[in-house]
Amino acid sequence: MRRWLLSIALAPLFAAPLPAPAAAQTFPERPIRIIVPINPGGGTDIFARVLQEIVGNSLGQPIIVENRPGASGTIGTQYIVDSRPDGYTLGFIWNTPITAAPHTLGARYTIDQIAPVFTVGYSPFALCARPDFPAHSLPEMIAEIRSHPNTYTWGNEGLGGVMHLGVERILRRLNLDMTTVPFQGAGQTLPAFLGGHITFYGGSIVGAMPAVRANSARCLLVTTAEGHPAAPEGAGLESLGLSEMAVTIWWGMIAPQGIPADRLARLTEAFTAALRTPKFREAMDAQGATLAPLIGDDMGRAMQAEYTALGEVARDLGLTRAPGR
Repeated sequence: MRRWLLSIALAPLFAAPLPAPAAAQTFPERPIRIIVPINPGGGTDIFARVLQEIVGNSLGQPIIVENRPGASGTIGTQYIVDSRPDGYTLGFIWNTPITAAPHTLGARYTIDQIAPVFTVGYSPFALCARPDFPAHSLPEMIAEIRSHPNTYTWGNEGLGGVMHLGVERILRRLNLDMTTVPFQGAGQTLPAFLGGHITFYGGSIVGAMPAVRANSARCLLVTTAEGHPAAPEGAGLESLGLSEMAVTIWWGMIAPQGIPADRLARLTEAFTAALRTPKFREAMDAQGATLAPLIGDDMGRAMQAEYTALGEVARDLGLTRAPGR
């Protein structure tokens, strides 16, 4: 009996140790990936890489940016949503894959599968013409298009995207008939515009900045109510009495729904500290973007409001699509 009691008493000393709870383990223990669901070169990719550089190894592990473009961002976003919610796979996105694609592009995911982390800010969309276009102001541009219906083309970030929905609504209100040409982000739209394949660059002012600086583009229509310093010859929607139709592109970080709260808090702390640095502000300013962070639930509420509003626009334009299979 004494031997049996002794064996019971000593058993815990020799038993294999139990694994520590997940919350107690050190995070991160391996590199963190940021999925960017668009081609390199546009504002989304630029801002993700600036954040990557600023955060560096401050979390104790490398940060890797990986581009997964396709289908107006829905391929990369689906990958993010389907990833294990452990904090090792994040997404840096613009708003189309979240607030427009579930309505118009047959995306299989829903907004409820996306955990908001933070936004960094926004920029107006713009329609920009080459220097030889026969208009040098927004009123002249409107008059020119009206006098030549279905003659001009405008590129955008993809059919059913935020810009397409927002600008198409404006064009219809102004009775402007142009042909829409979809691309996969500014990295494709801008070269097509500069090569003369489309009449107007359509996209964020961020994506147009290289051409604006080179005097190769004049942005005549800006989709915020106010104008923009990068478009001195252009004007915003307030000048047309259409302030209520303002629409912007914004950028932010998301995660798969279900990420542990402690890991989400650690990631949020590191990345939001980076976006508040002078270096990141300078990057935003250089691209003509406005720094305006929304963190956590504030981002979530803004996402939901835009998702609801764009769903109404998509239905009005007859662009709704059932989820893909």
